[in-house]
Amino acid sequence: MTTTRVIIQRSIGGSDVLELAEVPLPAPGPGEVLVRVRATGMNPADWKVRVGKVDFFGPPPYVLGHEFSGTVERLGEGVDRFAEGEEVYGWTVPPHGSHADHVVVPEDRIAPKPRTLDHVGAAALPISGFTAYQALITLADVRPGQRVLIHGAAGGVGHLAVQIAKARGAYVIGTASAAKHAYLRELGADELIDYTVADFGALRDIDAVLDTISHDYGPRSLGTLKPGGILVDVVGVGVDRTEVTARAAELGVRFVEFFLEPTPAVLTDFAALIDDHGIRPTISETLPLTEAAKAHELSETGRVRGKIVLVP
Repeated sequence: MTTTRVIIQRSIGGSDVLELAEVPLPAPGPGEVLVRVRATGMNPADWKVRVGKVDFFGPPPYVLGHEFSGTVERLGEGVDRFAEGEEVYGWTVPPHGSHADHVVVPEDRIAPKPRTLDHVGAAALPISGFTAYQALITLADVRPGQRVLIHGAAGGVGHLAVQIAKARGAYVIGTASAAKHAYLRELGADELIDYTVADFGALRDIDAVLDTISHDYGPRSLGTLKPGGILVDVVGVGVDRTEVTARAAELGVRFVEFFLEPTPAVLTDFAALIDDHGIRPTISETLPLTEAAKAHELSETGRVRGKIVLVP
């Protein structure tokens, strides 16, 4: 095999700028691994980059996609943590994204796939799951009996955050439309607030807030926290963070803008949490790689429950 397929974007624009292309099969360099992608996750960041709303990677062309699950196909020089044929999951960044048949990544961006999940399930985890994991465990250090408020609880990050917080023994409160409440109770949520009719700002004595929405959710959440509590913003864009930070200091709480850093240790620990506690990603849609444009359109609606996964 000398070539592989990718979904490439050569200009900023609508979903029609995404095209299937045949490119030379990449070769892993020292410390890198060539992975045959079996499934790759879709995240809101993908369509936001496509339309130019988020400019992280400079001008196109690039291949989007940040998370994947697959099998090791070739090892670069010096790689001894993995073997050819081993099932792994991990993350990458454009311009060499994971919406492709193959991806070359540094070995510290992959880990053995959770044994209790198939490739589709594992591909839904590396970005959304690590975001929830690092926000709630690494930053907030959620402990048994604490009260955790999760905004956008039915979303890609939120539905995994609910399960992670429950696995840590927390009392979990989620904001979501009423139509999603039954689903979230099945995931373990203890209390749910329909944000269309109720004000979550009336809550008190919250230990940790996970904000996956932004807009005015962060400022409105500060008053719900007990002294020493923490608000973690995982969106990265939205209201003026200077004002939120100042207000948090006045109230004696912490405000943290979270930037994802999935390390090998986090990848491995998260896989163990998945296997030990039966945490499962909800897959909203599984589409062939050739329907990447449809996946973008669905994600852009903002009404996806769980995750969209592409299968090469």
